[in-house]
Amino acid sequence: MASQTPASALPKLTRADGQPIRALVVDDEPELADLMRRGLEMTGWRVETAHDGFAALKKAREFFPDVLVLDIMMPGMDGVELLQKIRTIFPEVPALFLTAKDEVSDKVLGLQAGGDDYVSKPFSMKEVILRLHRIVQRSGVTAPQFAHLSVGDLTLNKDTKGVQRDGVDISLTATEFELLKFLMENPRHVVSKARILERVWNYDFGGQSNIVELYISYLRKKIDADREPMIHTVRGSGYVIKP
Repeated sequence: MASQTPASALPKLTRADGQPIRALVVDDEPELADLMRRGLEMTGWRVETAHDGFAALKKAREFFPDVLVLDIMMPGMDGVELLQKIRTIFPEVPALFLTAKDEVSDKVLGLQAGGDDYVSKPFSMKEVILRLHRIVQRSGVTAPQFAHLSVGDLTLNKDTKGVQRDGVDISLTATEFELLKFLMENPRHVVSKARILERVWNYDFGGQSNIVELYISYLRKKIDADREPMIHTVRGSGYVIKP
């Protein structure tokens, strides 16, 4: 099982009130539950774990989870029964099931029980976190993802693909737009070349290791030309955009 998570490449999700997303992870394997907890905490979520259904039910009442990660096969109370009981308290809480076998019957069982998604053991931690992000985004508990980004006098509209600096329109290619959007979603934070490659190119860049530097230079010519520079290189670390 891979322990590397894609936390750095995912948008940060919060509840509508600005508080961290709350996940309850239930698995009778303590090491697996702890791995899941550490992976989700890297994305900024609050996580509680339990190793059986009865302990999970008690924690759910105290924790008010936004999403559940439930092992189907557990002694005592299995994940299906646990979900039914939690849903009597929190009817809308979404759930991801962990299935021990890659069999259609197990997956169907989880979905018929009201699960929103499933993964089969052994699984990739990256896949689990990506699936949980999608479940939470669909659930309606997250803060709205605004279409409009602003950093200083630079503005970007995700819907219209429009970019302006100090009120002047700037024309960007699709890749330049995605690169600028990623930088603007992380203002004042240094983002590494590796993060940029994964987020903008999904590592599909034909082996050209200098592709990031090339597109950063394209952006600078359009964003920073004859103006106070906003895009900065942090030697050995990556790039940062700031007013």
